[in-house]
Amino acid sequence: MEKQFKTKTGFCHILPDKIILTRDGIIGNVAKVAVGKSITRVLIIYGGISAFLLYSAFDSFQTGQVPISIFYSIISLFLMYGIFTSINNSTTPIIERKDIKSIKLKKAILGITRSRFEVLFKDVNGKIKKRIIMLPGTMHHGNKQTEIAKKIMTEEKLLNE
Repeated sequence: MEKQFKTKTGFCHILPDKIILTRDGIIGNVAKVAVGKSITRVLIIYGGISAFLLYSAFDSFQTGQVPISIFYSIISLFLMYGIFTSINNSTTPIIERKDIKSIKLKKAILGITRSRFEVLFKDVNGKIKKRIIMLPGTMHHGNKQTEIAKKIMTEEKLLNE
């Protein structure tokens, strides 16, 4: 028996043997996913931007423009921090329930973040990965949708609080 709840970009289907994330609510369309299961491309782009900002910071420092050099350095460090904290994230649309290590609910900070589930699971290579399931925001009845999702995850004995 399938249970489902809304996410930021679609739906999360809870099946007896797996969790499936879809954009349109139709499980059969998951096979059409052409994008890879990693975020490597995005992290490489962030790395390139960070390298450019570091070069710009160094160049600005050499020409005596210290404030802009500090600004570029701070943004570059922020991007590098994001890269290192996201390196084990996954964008896989299908997670086998037998591979799930834990699921935690992170509540929203009003006006700053959305509620989300952080799913730790073992991928096909045996590495522990994290899949973030973003829930709808305030403009889309986020609190109500979060409660529905929390209830489903608790009923399915998936949520570790």
